[in-house]
Amino acid sequence: MREKIGTVLVIDDNPANAHQLFALLGDDYDILVATRGADGIELAAAQSPDLILLDVVMPDLNGYEVCTRIKADARTADIPIIFVTARDDEDDEAHGLSLGAIDYLAKPLRPAIVRARIKNHIDLKRSRDLLQRLTTLDPLTGIDNRRRFDACLATEWGRAAREAHVLSLVMIDVDHFKRFNDRYGHAVGDLCLTAIAAALQGALLRPADVVARFGGEEFACVLPGTDLAGAAQLAERMRAAVEALSISHDGVAIAERVTISLGVAAAMPQSDAQARRLLEAADGALYEAKLAGRNCICIQQAAPPRAAPAAPPGAGGPQASATA
Repeated sequence: MREKIGTVLVIDDNPANAHQLFALLGDDYDILVATRGADGIELAAAQSPDLILLDVVMPDLNGYEVCTRIKADARTADIPIIFVTARDDEDDEAHGLSLGAIDYLAKPLRPAIVRARIKNHIDLKRSRDLLQRLTTLDPLTGIDNRRRFDACLATEWGRAAREAHVLSLVMIDVDHFKRFNDRYGHAVGDLCLTAIAAALQGALLRPADVVARFGGEEFACVLPGTDLAGAAQLAERMRAAVEALSISHDGVAIAERVTISLGVAAAMPQSDAQARRLLEAADGALYEAKLAGRNCICIQQAAPPRAAPAAPPGAGGPQASATA
């Protein structure tokens, strides 16, 4: 069986049209089908296809409305959309392109043209994705960088505000890292940071969780839909994972090995507040962890514009504490 080279989502209320596209493309691509616009929007968000083939005339939401909603969602905005329709009027095509579609295929379809255009558009998308990914990677550690973290925090804050769910943040700092660099040299320090980044990444439990290098020896983790207790448990996994690396750090009284301190904060985002509140709370909790002796976790509930629930008890590794 030929290996599939991508995923194409077909949104069309006519099963015959979907069947025709499957016959044209099924040998090369995994084909997803939605016969309602609303279902297509949900499927695009859940499956992240490489490309969407979208009919214009549909009973619930027309193709233009579906395109508008897909482009308005950060999860799906970058998925290329091609309109496939019998409406080949110049104004219709111009309108579709103005909404963010990248191409317009008029029926009856010409198989060779359809295959060539889809392949070209998927190749272009993958090139753009690779370039975008390179701009959001930390070149030393290979995990996400500060730019990616800032974008992720802003996106998840907005989503949490819309959907009324909690958002947690973990700030992480390598204990006495300047001393480590002074003793072992910056080349060894770089290897140490790379190993720590891998340990932090390996501690994550869900694809939605993002850990990034915040700067220098600091890291940060965004945890959508995770409450304070859950975030504290994950922070402890991270703390233990780094300690388990057993990277020698002679002359440091904590454990004579490299350790990290972690600050955990959670908030119920509001549309009239800023993600900076959560970042400040996590940073404050990290400061408390360092005052508490390092190699531990402290937690803090970010203060929203309105009254927030009381923070649950502290959790985590040695000397963990809670702050108000």
